[in-house]
Amino acid sequence: MFIQTEATPNPATLKFLPGRVVLEEGTADFRDAEAARAASPLAGRLFEVPGVTGVFFGYDFVTVSKEGADWQHLKPAILGTIMEHFMAGQPVMAANEAGMPAPEGSEFYDAADEEIVATIKELLETRVRPAVAQDGGDITFRGYEKGTVFLNMRGACAGCPSSTATLKHGIQNLLHHFIPEVQHVEQVEIG
Repeated sequence: MFIQTEATPNPATLKFLPGRVVLEEGTADFRDAEAARAASPLAGRLFEVPGVTGVFFGYDFVTVSKEGADWQHLKPAILGTIMEHFMAGQPVMAANEAGMPAPEGSEFYDAADEEIVATIKELLETRVRPAVAQDGGDITFRGYEKGTVFLNMRGACAGCPSSTATLKHGIQNLLHHFIPEVQHVEQVEIG
């Protein structure tokens, strides 16, 4: 098994590509070891590597966030953990969590804005999420109110130094171009 790695715009996050499907549907984002162990054998094992602070699963990648230690010290342990897990044929998610997308929270918007929200969601799905996934992250719609779109960034995008630029200059400009009513884009945290 050969696992490729890719840098992300977030220097504290590295993307690992095991060359196979990681999650068939949705994404899973873990920010603490206890929740990771309960929901995913792989995420739980990755949190055992000293310095790991976050694990994110996409369709065909695993994104790992770290604090403190250098990648040159962490990368071999993370690669070994991922390889051992897949070679042993273990499931990525615990049986009771299989196929369950990460909890999303509730969306909010005025019913009168339903058409605008549908267009926002379509643009996010077709133009934004694929690009963000290339960087090892995900972005989801949370709400729309008085010209402001509220989004949640996860994986490599959470805490990335360039996430504000991505939101303000990239996504805000794209949405405003297609939907003039959109004036601002803000990040919101779930949880």
